[in-house]
Amino acid sequence: MNIEAKILKPDERAACVLRSLYRNLGYCQYKMSKFEEYALYVKNKDFLVSDGIISFTDTNGRLLALKPDVTLSIINNSKDEPGQLQKLYYDENVYRISKSSRSYKEIRQTGLECIGDIGLLEVCEVMLLALRSLESISESYIFELSHEGIVEAVFEECRIAESLKNRILSAISRKSVGELEKLCNDNGLDSSVKNVLLTFTGNFLSLSEALIALESICTGEASRESFKEFSFLVSFIKDAGFEKNIKIDFSLTNDMSYYSGVAFKGYIKGIPSSVLSGGQYDKLMRKMGRSSGAVGFAVYLDALERYNMDENDYDVDIVLLHSGNIADTLRTAESLSSAGNTVRVCTEIPSGLRYRHVLNVSNEGGKL
Repeated sequence: MNIEAKILKPDERAACVLRSLYRNLGYCQYKMSKFEEYALYVKNKDFLVSDGIISFTDTNGRLLALKPDVTLSIINNSKDEPGQLQKLYYDENVYRISKSSRSYKEIRQTGLECIGDIGLLEVCEVMLLALRSLESISESYIFELSHEGIVEAVFEECRIAESLKNRILSAISRKSVGELEKLCNDNGLDSSVKNVLLTFTGNFLSLSEALIALESICTGEASRESFKEFSFLVSFIKDAGFEKNIKIDFSLTNDMSYYSGVAFKGYIKGIPSSVLSGGQYDKLMRKMGRSSGAVGFAVYLDALERYNMDENDYDVDIVLLHSGNIADTLRTAESLSSAGNTVRVCTEIPSGLRYRHVLNVSNEGGKL
């Protein structure tokens, strides 16, 4: 039996397409346990999209969590295998505070993780799949891109104190020029350092403008190396045909204690929040005692709940009113349905039902 795409909700359609996309490139499905140790998540709360964790005490006294995040579960349940790669995708319901309702909710989340001996090839593949994921949902999308390695290296080269880093990152994430300037002035940073940091708040009009600005502030060996990688990644996705969808924006800079390289978010026209988020998170792996590298992303399908919800103006195409032979009525309904119509069989039109046409069926046949 073929399932018609139009009967699926936007998030259901997206999940089907995304699973196929990931499987076709050799990613294997990961199935998450519904309950896992609470300690795993509480130690890494800063990494979670939502800080709400539903926990309970098991019959043996262990404190468990109702799965709030798939990435942490994958890391916790995989092993380091030198020279090997684990390519995993998932389609799971997680339990966290929804962005849209701000209440606890069961949320469907689809994504992938590539763990192991990570190089530019794997990072490019994951970024390409992230772009393909957005493209499969809508033609109107933006892929915002930054690089944690550049930020960290520039901070080190500018000798930014540890106590000041998070406050500066917070100002950058809000593109608050005034707040950033005040932080620099209040903490005795000279004007050259302030101008370097202000570069991260830029609203770049093109990829070339962004790369020129970033290259000018990458003066040390570490920052130049990170810029070289970032420039390569930008050129790769540009050459793949996505230039009009890419925006370099360092306001999405994440916690540098988790992320190490490229970071990105995806936005769909008509949805105010991001629907995709990911990047390279080697530092999270180290924090969890792992030596492997890792890169991946998640698609937040709950954000699609109201996407194109008004596309169906009618509940059914045809109301089929029965007033005669049952067999004739049901044959007519099957014939109309086989022709691609949605049909509601009834003896009278239900109150509030939205329909295109009414068809009366009697022993003499049917008439619109």
